[in-house]
Amino acid sequence: MAKPGALSSFLSCLLVLFFLSSVLAVTHDHQDTQVYIVYMGSLPFRVDYTPMSHHMSILQEVAGESSFQGRLLRSYKRSFNGFAARLTESERELVADMDGVVSVFPNKKLKLQTTASWDFMGLKEGKGTKRNPSVESDTIIGVFDGGIWPESDSFSDKGFGPPPKKWKGICAGGKNFTCNNKLIGARHYAPGDARDSSGHGTHTASVAAGNAVANSSFFGLGNGTVRGAVPASRIAAYRVCAGECSDDSILSAFDDAIADGVDIISISIGDINVYPFDQDPIAIGAFHAMSKGILTVNSAGNTGPDMATVTSLAPWMLTVAASTTNRAFVSKVVLGNGKTLVGKAVNGVDLKGKKFPIVYGKSAAKSASQAKCAEDCTPDCLDASLVKGKILVCTRNLPYVAYKKGAVAAILKDSSDWAQINVLPVSGLQEDDFESFLSYIKSTNSPEAAVLKSEAIFNHKAPKVLSFSSRGPNIIAADILKPDITAPGLEILAANSLMALPFYDTTHVKYSVESGTSIACPHVAGVAAYIKTFHPKWSPSMIKSAIMTTAWSMNASQTHFASTEFAYGAGHVDPIAATNPGLVYDLTKSEYLAFLCGMNYNVTTLKLISGEAVTCTEKILPRNLNYPSMSAKLGSNSSFTVTFNRTVTNVGTPNSTYKSKVVLNHGSKLNVKVLPSVLSMKLLNEKQSFTVTVSGNDLDSKLPSSANLIWSDGTHNVRSPIVVYTGDFPSLSP
Repeated sequence: MAKPGALSSFLSCLLVLFFLSSVLAVTHDHQDTQVYIVYMGSLPFRVDYTPMSHHMSILQEVAGESSFQGRLLRSYKRSFNGFAARLTESERELVADMDGVVSVFPNKKLKLQTTASWDFMGLKEGKGTKRNPSVESDTIIGVFDGGIWPESDSFSDKGFGPPPKKWKGICAGGKNFTCNNKLIGARHYAPGDARDSSGHGTHTASVAAGNAVANSSFFGLGNGTVRGAVPASRIAAYRVCAGECSDDSILSAFDDAIADGVDIISISIGDINVYPFDQDPIAIGAFHAMSKGILTVNSAGNTGPDMATVTSLAPWMLTVAASTTNRAFVSKVVLGNGKTLVGKAVNGVDLKGKKFPIVYGKSAAKSASQAKCAEDCTPDCLDASLVKGKILVCTRNLPYVAYKKGAVAAILKDSSDWAQINVLPVSGLQEDDFESFLSYIKSTNSPEAAVLKSEAIFNHKAPKVLSFSSRGPNIIAADILKPDITAPGLEILAANSLMALPFYDTTHVKYSVESGTSIACPHVAGVAAYIKTFHPKWSPSMIKSAIMTTAWSMNASQTHFASTEFAYGAGHVDPIAATNPGLVYDLTKSEYLAFLCGMNYNVTTLKLISGEAVTCTEKILPRNLNYPSMSAKLGSNSSFTVTFNRTVTNVGTPNSTYKSKVVLNHGSKLNVKVLPSVLSMKLLNEKQSFTVTVSGNDLDSKLPSSANLIWSDGTHNVRSPIVVYTGDFPSLSP
């Protein structure tokens, strides 16, 4: 008989051998498997149907009880039915023959583009996108922001020649700050130096003109190649913000940038208040930039969705709203009962699917009297000892509170349409999903969940104006439609400063995710620079007109709050179409002065602004400024007739004939007449004028009535929105 110790050792060896053989078998199985997508069509309309359970049972049936574990990779169960799993070829055939299975196909590896916004708009690098490399290299974008991180790969000068001869700027970034042949200039007007500490300025600069940098991501999110609109162009950084952005710094930057020789100015800065043009530093600086042939692109603001919140109102600036692309980041919550909810968040932290106990805010109150404020996760009301190591559930307040109280993750009730970076794993659930989540908590004595790392989803309906994007109407010049255009401003991944701490701790990242009209603005600045590479001699108003009249048409369903043109202006920017608009609405400095005369600015003031004699003998009513959009505020909603005078310049082809077409927007009862209705252009740069007469009655006092005027020669479609409205909005007088 063997000794007990020897028998024990023998049995241990057998167990080890059995374990190793099992591992080898599983490993062999996985070597023979491939990831397949099993598409099962629409979800069954059965209350008792649980998709994930069905998917697991299919795998168990084809793979067997012992080896189906770990095969299921994804379960599609919200909008359609199916799953992704590891299958052998024979298993694939079995699944394909099952009832209820539409198709089974290999999981292909698709190449993601980090700056997905450019691909979304059709400006695809190396995909037939036309470039004018020599002119692009001579194009300079001045970025007014919080500085820049010069060492970022997005601003490397590898392959760049010396700065353009027209460049008159300097590199005055401060101690230990170096410019190069990509980042050709830097100045700072705020305390410190030109180095970016928040990440904002670095981000905006790289969106507009950053180099193409492969294998970029935010903790694996959005992995691919990050790039700007004009990667071969140069950047000049003007640090005007250090926490706050002062008027004097902004005006100093305009003063320098115009003299330095920049071609486009991108300024993602604004005030929550509105001031007359002659008291608005951005409007003032932009006017002088326009006078020197420089277009200023400005963000609309992030104080939407209320009406009359846009603060970038001067017609010589291009004002940009923010909208979605076809990519978004989501964070899933897997409940203890297997149900999965999908929320919004940018989570870089991966808890590997581990489940943790859940504590609802009011259950972690320091006292019974503090239950309500604890439900809102007010810091002083929460007992940290009841939160530590758990998933904290809040109805409001920031996830940072959960982090400070020691939670491992947080789940919020979140009705917003955008996600933000969080210091710990978070999922923001819409109201219905949040209520479903609370029902789960109440259904068990030991609720638990896993908050998963974020993932990108594609092909959701876009573009759609984001709720935070500031809306019109224009409360200084009521007949000038603002904002002018919308562009991607949701969860855009671009370069980051290594001084910035997205997680409020010591974590540094080269590329980060941001949202806002601040991010939409450099998209359009980049497009303006792209247009200028093909048309270097075009005026700022010609570039602006090209962007507006070729924009993708949008409607009320794409604004969240049905504010239509007050949310998106002419529509969504289309970079490729904007290079060949056909016709443009040009404007000169003298016409802008006549517009200011029409707004009752006195000649003394205008003489000071313009530096030339101004008599105001010719006044242009705001609605008759040669603007690419047409807008008029009416005194009442009774019967009305209003006329717009416009002039277009032919930049398409000689001997072209443009016919007018008016398309009424849904619900509009406007009567629109265009005279003449046909424009025959014999020469390039030929100008022709026309009038648009709009009449009607009984307008909606809360929403604008609108239509689109389209001039078409069969190749070009030159579209201008027509907006008339009534309503009591605040206004300012000069």
